[in-house]
Amino acid sequence: MDIVSALAVLVRVTETGSFSAAARERDVSKAAVARQISALEEHFGVRLLHRTTRKLSLTDDGQMLLDLARPVLEGIETIEAALGRQSASPVGLVRLGIMVAASHFLAPRLPALLASNPGLKVELVVNDRFGDMIEDRLDLAMRVGDIVDASLVGRRIGIAARVVVAAPGYIAAHGEPRNPGELASHACIIHDIGPGSDIWAFAGPDTAREVRVSGGMLANDGAAVHLAARVGYGIAFLPLVQVVDDLRRGDLVRLLSDYPSPGLPFSLVYSSRRHLAPRTRLVMDFVIEQVRQIRTEQSALSEEAIV
Repeated sequence: MDIVSALAVLVRVTETGSFSAAARERDVSKAAVARQISALEEHFGVRLLHRTTRKLSLTDDGQMLLDLARPVLEGIETIEAALGRQSASPVGLVRLGIMVAASHFLAPRLPALLASNPGLKVELVVNDRFGDMIEDRLDLAMRVGDIVDASLVGRRIGIAARVVVAAPGYIAAHGEPRNPGELASHACIIHDIGPGSDIWAFAGPDTAREVRVSGGMLANDGAAVHLAARVGYGIAFLPLVQVVDDLRRGDLVRLLSDYPSPGLPFSLVYSSRRHLAPRTRLVMDFVIEQVRQIRTEQSALSEEAIV
């Protein structure tokens, strides 16, 4: 038995929650994964997993083995990276936690990375609510705001900000607001994320200000707000990363560029308990490069905002 391979299978079965998911990652049959788990149980003389029709869970012995196996496997990955065995062609799955707005930016760009790295797989875990990276089985995640969790390693890549946008058709029919106060006379599409969603904040030439907006459409999904703006219903306040391609194509126009919104730090993070595998570093470097390109191309939109 290849005990290292079997331990790696146990880790992924536990992290994905099923034999089938681990089998798909490794491009083997579900039965082959089950055989490796059985071989481990026979080798150590203990039962590792409770199996039911609905879920898998670790036994106490299984949890002990998992805790001991993880640092061993991470050490092997570090050795392989140092020797360059994986660096030329990183393989395996990277689970990337990403906000909804950023997923609109990254999803069309990922195929280029995957095409040049056939053994690589990337799973986008899209959610605007930040959870525990270990519990959510994430290798890498995007985070907005200061990183205060000591268990995470963060690499800041810019400033997150929102921009005011509208379709050319809306502007032709209703005109363009010259300052935030004039938004009150326009149909604004509100992204309803809780109290204060109808208050848009700006940093003006003289002082910061907040404006209460209104309109006939509210949505708790940023994608719905984005689509409504593109078809010309009204004015939206959206993350720049979500609309940057629309701005480039001319499907949307940025308004009130002299009144930028306050920004927050934007970072890529990973757990300090894990060594950064070559495949994860490849995805991180790719995301950073895509953001850098957007910052360069869209410098006219904002001096430092990239998301």
